[in-house]
This record gives sequence, structure tokens and C-alpha cells, in this order.
Amino acid sequence: MMNRLTIRDVAREAGVSIATVSKALNGVDVVKPETKERILEVAERLHYVPNLMGKQLKARQTKMLGFYTNSITGPYFSTVVESIAREAERNGYGVNVFISTDKKVVLNSIMGSVVDGIIGFEDLITEEDLLAIKREKIKAVFIDRDISDETIGSVVFDSFAKAKEATEYLIELGHRRISFIAGFEKSYDSDERLAGYKAALKEANIQVDEALILQGFFEEAAAYSSVRSFVRGYHGERPTAILAGNDLSAIGTVKALLDSGYAVPDDFSVMGFDDIDLLEYFTPALTTVHNPIAKQGTLAVEHLLNLINGQAIGQSFKLEGELLIRKSTRRLNTL
Repeated sequence: MMNRLTIRDVAREAGVSIATVSKALNGVDVVKPETKERILEVAERLHYVPNLMGKQLKARQTKMLGFYTNSITGPYFSTVVESIAREAERNGYGVNVFISTDKKVVLNSIMGSVVDGIIGFEDLITEEDLLAIKREKIKAVFIDRDISDETIGSVVFDSFAKAKEATEYLIELGHRRISFIAGFEKSYDSDERLAGYKAALKEANIQVDEALILQGFFEEAAAYSSVRSFVRGYHGERPTAILAGNDLSAIGTVKALLDSGYAVPDDFSVMGFDDIDLLEYFTPALTTVHNPIAKQGTLAVEHLLNLINGQAIGQSFKLEGELLIRKSTRRLNTL
């Protein structure tokens, strides 16, 4: 088996000392330009890759951030991961995207000092796990829970307020039978949006009907199946409006209604959440709540780096959404 090429091999080939090679590769100006050029040529020809792990151990930094989640499917994750990666790269960091549904694996990786700090979207992490993260003073920013501590921060959306506003908008249009398509139980955004929906109904003296709360799991297919089954099998007074927990659920909802012979918004008004890029190609144009997803990723990195560098203590940032009125909702004709 061939041995790994070392800095000693580059020094021998270039006819200089190991120290001179190290200075040349690290951009130290004490090396003569012609010597540096020769060393870089040799390193490139030999395909020499510096031992980054050794450098990281000496510096006590990996220059890597970890993004932990149990899935990165869907347009929300593609946007947030890209913004995290770009902001990290702009600051000289790489990002290790770590995907697992095994809590032990996730915690071992978080606790193993393989990254300088973590951005978490991970409902596997319990309060007990958070205590361990705090105890070890691991720098962390969560984007799926509202939390702050000395070494832990969060960047979330104002999901409760905007779900309440969205429901109030539907009520103002005359709707009183309003269904809600939930995401995952114990998911911050899903729970907050459901709570905002219920709060708006209660303030309007509209009784919350649990039969109108369906499970969509933030997925198009799951929402489609749930809504299709509901409109086929429900025998009570049907809703006239549906607030979906996210845009994918809203898309699945609209497709299920159309395939069941209903029109949107003539028979059902439908609203979503997030304002994903995919909506540009969807008909009818979906009324939704715009959430600054890219900003969430960028701000998470900014705050995490400030924690790592000792320039801040953990804070909770709540990003404000914006209600966007489009073509999938209409005023209810009560005549």
C-alpha cells in the first residue's frame, strides 16, 4: 500500500527544508518568491494535500460548522442549506451537513468536537440533551426552536403571529369553517402555526373543530392524501377555507381538491406558508406567508461565528414574515 505523501516529500523534491515548505504553503512572506514558486509547483505536481487535521489540532479549531437534521428534502432545506454554506464560506468555514434519524449518532457527532459549532434543525434533541450541550459549552444555533443561553442561540420565524394573521385574514373574508394542515407534532413551526390558528379562531368566537385539523407532515404527497381522504369521507359541514402549515402542504391540498372535482378558490380558499420559489410555477397563484428563509440561514451562521469567537452570548432572533395575497383565496359569498 502506498504511503501518504507528506510535507517531507515535497521538501526533498524541492531541495529545501520542511520549515521553508510550510512557510511557502501557508503564505508566509519570508520565503523568496522564486523559492515559493518552485515549492508550489512541486506540491501541485506531486498532488500534495496538507494534513488539515494536524493543523486543526494545533489551532484547536476545525474551521468547520455542522448542520444537523434528519432530512434535507424539500425547497425549504435547499434554500437554507445553500445560504448557510455561502455565509460560512464567506467567513472561511466549511459546512458538514449531517443527516441522521439516530439520536445517538447525532449526539456523538455533536459532542465529538469534529466541528467548531453547530446549526441544528433536529427534533431528536431533548431538553436533557440540551443540558449536555450547555454543560460542554458547545456553540450552537437552532433554527427549529426558540431558545437562548450563554453558548446557544436560535433563529426562528414568527410562526404564531403570522398563522394568527393568516387565519384572521380568512375570517375577514367571511370564512368560519377553516381547516388546518399540520406538519410534525413537536416541530416548532408546526406547533406555533397551529397555536396561532387556534388563537385567531378563539378570538373570533369560532369554536376549534379538531376534525378540521389534518396531518400533512409538511409534504405535498401526505397533504394530498390527507385532504383527498377528508373530502371523500367527511359528512359534516365542510370547511370553506384551508390554511396549510407550509407551501408544499398547500400545493398538495390544491391538487387534492382539484382532483376531487372542486375549484380553488371558488369552492375552497387555500393558503400556505414560506413563499418557496416553486410557487412561481404554480396555478392558481398561492396566497401565502413569505418567510425570509435565506436570511435565516445567513443569520444563523453570523450568530454562530460570533459565539465561536466569543463576540456574543446566545440570543433568540425571530424573523418577521409577510402575508402575500394572491389568487388562491377569495371573499366568501354569503348571499
